[in-house]
Amino acid sequence: MDAYVFPPAAQAAVAVRGTSRRYAVSRIFCVGRNYAAHAREMGFDPDREPPFFFNKTPIDLVASGSAIAYALGTNNFHYEMELVIAIGKPALRIAPQQALDCVWGYACGLDMTRRDLQAMARDKGQPWDFGKDFEGSAVIGALAPASEIGHPDSGVIQLSVNGQLRQSADLKDMIWNVPEVLSNLSTYYHLRPGDLIYTGTPEGVGPVRPGDRLTGRIDGVGEIALAIGQPE
Repeated sequence: MDAYVFPPAAQAAVAVRGTSRRYAVSRIFCVGRNYAAHAREMGFDPDREPPFFFNKTPIDLVASGSAIAYALGTNNFHYEMELVIAIGKPALRIAPQQALDCVWGYACGLDMTRRDLQAMARDKGQPWDFGKDFEGSAVIGALAPASEIGHPDSGVIQLSVNGQLRQSADLKDMIWNVPEVLSNLSTYYHLRPGDLIYTGTPEGVGPVRPGDRLTGRIDGVGEIALAIGQPE
């Protein structure tokens, strides 16, 4: 007799650049408003208060190069280009000076967002889940091991839609850099291998339409691509 009522879902995993290996994913954390210019375009004053986080579920993951349907339940579907961290060692209350020791690698990511649902929840003081955590909302490119590329703390991060540049900034523009993000998050969670952290997006976020093609890159990290299909 089978041990499960229904077969378990397949393990969510991310490709590792240049190999056939996969990085198994257990949790996805995302940093909110981590670039000052993006905070301003969303109507907020940037500051250096501790970062805040929201979550996506591993079922949301989509590999770079995929096509996804225009998201359900929204009329304002947005892109957000981001650097993604992959954890490789356990960490708890880690100091910023040691935080990079727990990083396995990095990737390009897209935090796809149902902006109208996010704004509605924000205005009512409700959680952002409907705006952020849904199928196809966590797009990710192949992981580049830190042992090969180091730990990027500067470099261009860009996104184009149909060949038109929409986002362009530098990783050094982050309000909270990678070590600070990891140190803060490890105060509240036991970070473990399998954890991904999307580190926030620069200014220039905007809507997509069916038929759009998105391409992005981060210097020294890699590239990402996504096609937007018709709504279901």
